Amino acid sequence: MQITLSEQEIVRREKLAKLQEAGIDPYPAPLYPVSHYSADIKAAYTEEHKEAFSKVCVAGRIVSIMDKGKVFFIKIQDSKGIFQLYTKRDELCPGEDKSFWDNVVRHGLDLGDFIGATGYVFTTKTGEVSLHTESLTLLSKSLKPLPVVKRDEEGNVFDEVTDPEFRYRQRYADLIVNPGVKETFVKITKMKNAIREFLNEQGALEVDTPVLQSIPGGAAARPFITHHNALDMPLYLRIANELYLKRLIVGGFDWVYEFSRNFRNEGMDRTHNPEFTILEFYVAYKDYYWMMETTEQMLERTAVATNGTSVSVVNGVEIDFKAPYPRVSIYDAIKEHTGIDISNMNEDELRDTCKQLHIPVTPSMGRGKLIDELFGEKCEGKYIQPTFIIDYPVEMSPLTKKHRSKEGLVERFELMVNGKELANAYSELNDPIDQRERFEDQVKLMERGDDEAMFIDHDFLRALEYGMPPTSGIGIGIERLSMMLTGQPSIQDVLFFPQMRPEKVNA
Repeated sequence: MQITLSEQEIVRREKLAKLQEAGIDPYPAPLYPVSHYSADIKAAYTEEHKEAFSKVCVAGRIVSIMDKGKVFFIKIQDSKGIFQLYTKRDELCPGEDKSFWDNVVRHGLDLGDFIGATGYVFTTKTGEVSLHTESLTLLSKSLKPLPVVKRDEEGNVFDEVTDPEFRYRQRYADLIVNPGVKETFVKITKMKNAIREFLNEQGALEVDTPVLQSIPGGAAARPFITHHNALDMPLYLRIANELYLKRLIVGGFDWVYEFSRNFRNEGMDRTHNPEFTILEFYVAYKDYYWMMETTEQMLERTAVATNGTSVSVVNGVEIDFKAPYPRVSIYDAIKEHTGIDISNMNEDELRDTCKQLHIPVTPSMGRGKLIDELFGEKCEGKYIQPTFIIDYPVEMSPLTKKHRSKEGLVERFELMVNGKELANAYSELNDPIDQRERFEDQVKLMERGDDEAMFIDHDFLRALEYGMPPTSGIGIGIERLSMMLTGQPSIQDVLFFPQMRPEKVNA
């Protein structure tokens, strides 16, 4: 395939060739003895303690070059910020031979190149802490120009590149030119660490369960299908890890958790990506009331660890994760926002109600799916502050224990935040006979055309027959929580590499 190069790309390749002709390796061995980073130098340097910075080695990507003839001011970007190099020809090349200056500094460097420099730190006449360069090394030649952005004197970008096609497809370049993007992902790491610390302190055990599964269980979703050649059998990328974690509770663990990479062959929008992460944990001898309290505590602590406060701002709206959160039954929520009491309606009556409210329905939808559509269309978006929606109909929850005091309901909650489901939790069903019957009901829905209905997992039923203690479990959408705690409007903004359509390549 013929590669079409831009004028700038051609020029950079010509510079590369000239450097090589001059005996300069534009991609030298990787070891480079970096001793200091930009932000650390700026924070610690003073004239009184300049001796501590008399021998400094830094490295980074060139983001600006100012040519003053025999002096170059070069700003580099390292992992912690922007730092200026003061580079003087006669000090960098003190003898008669100025070929390095001419071949590299004047005619070989471009924005985007990686360089290393040694020297001593000082303050320029304009007051900028800089490195007085004594040696300079080209570490990697950049052959593709980055988008041009506007920076202030401190190196801060104030005119970011916003084209989503560029940003999501070329995240590596997005991270370079838009510093705020990196900060988002640093926060996400803090968030995950805070969750792990909370769970580990409580005595939970982090585990790994299979991604390739013979039965796509644990959720109502359409799976991705693949084929295992050696076993000559179809396998599914997991849609959830729930049934495997419950197997571990059967096996004797009291509290297990997993950050599970899941895959669902469904639509894509601002809150859905086919590949995503769910935190699931299961705890023996607990119920959904305990789980609500634990979830509140964990999310409040996680918000504070991520942002320094329990309050997060999303699209200009303040969301406070401080516990406790309100609890509203799903029937009460629907009645509040539609004026209709559906608690005693059968499937036909629910279908008629959905049609009256202009909610699209299909013949494959059973009672549970109809209620889910009704709540999703008319209620879900109303809950901005964290709110537990509790006590779901049994038809909506094939893996949940029946309510101890409310006929026809199960002990389940969903946590709504910013108009979206953030978490889903149960008092887990541990009656193997009841579980088998509910799986069989799911098969009937599958036969009616519901391609999200659950399969029967016979091995999981066998595990339940050995006996599972009373258990509570929860699944929390990590990307959705990331969006809420970093104030990002789209799931693509909290995934390093979101799924996209194939790129059109101009040959």
